[in-house]
Amino acid sequence: MAEPARARAVLSTEDFKLIREAVLHYLKAIEDQPESIKFSNLYHRLGSALGR
Repeated sequence: MAEPARARAVLSTEDFKLIREAVLHYLKAIEDQPESIKFSNLYHRLGSALGR
């Protein structure tokens, strides 16, 4: 029986950094709106994914 292929990462570390930077930029643009909380949480989760 053949072993299943190893899963490959969809996003690279550099991708996470770029996405986190884009989220931060957007977060600053909407900081006074209620949805900013969701983007703030996303920003911090992306940082955790990067090991920061």
